[in-house]
Amino acid sequence: MRGGYGLLGPRRERHVVPAADLDALALPVGDDGVVIGVDAEGHPAVLGVNRPTPYEVTLIGGLWTAQVLALRTAATGARIAVETGRGQVWSGLAQAAGGGQPCVTLHDVGRVPPQGASAGSPVLVVRDCGMRPPRGRVVAGPWQSVLTLLPYLSPAAPRLLRNSSLVGVQRVSPDEAQEIGRLMNLPRPAVDSLPTLGDGVTLWCTPRDRQFVMTQGTEAETGLLGPSRRID
Repeated sequence: MRGGYGLLGPRRERHVVPAADLDALALPVGDDGVVIGVDAEGHPAVLGVNRPTPYEVTLIGGLWTAQVLALRTAATGARIAVETGRGQVWSGLAQAAGGGQPCVTLHDVGRVPPQGASAGSPVLVVRDCGMRPPRGRVVAGPWQSVLTLLPYLSPAAPRLLRNSSLVGVQRVSPDEAQEIGRLMNLPRPAVDSLPTLGDGVTLWCTPRDRQFVMTQGTEAETGLLGPSRRID
């Protein structure tokens, strides 16, 4: 026994890799979280949704991508609370997710109750409230992230983008691309590419970093939601 440390563990040889071999190592994902697709090199792109600190995400894009993110986050054990004025487009997902467990709940706009998020029961609040989402009653907090879906750039977008930890942008018009580029400090090649992005492609960015990600539905996701699409 060692004072304060309990029993000694088994004695094994250390796992040592020569420094010259480190470049040969590769991990399939870059972080704990949700695999949201693959990057330009075909490597898995991972979004850490369940966090001990508040995390705000804004997606300027299509319903399909938001629903895939919700399904994959639910698969990690998180609860999903959807705030929406079009419950009919979310009802099938809510019924199919969780294998009969009520892990996805639907709420009218402005009617999301406190979720009681914790490390053992993290929550993702998806706000699908149209072009001008009102300020939410339930906000991001420890173990409770918020994803706000905007179908297009709107007057609410500058405020949302400034307050977001991460922004996703799918195909937009050239004028929208210019404004988003200014707000997010995007380089000219990234701005020029936004009007030409294919369905399922998202530019995830912060004012300092950016990455294009292709999201492809699994067989189960495609059966439930249909093929990837930008326009609902």
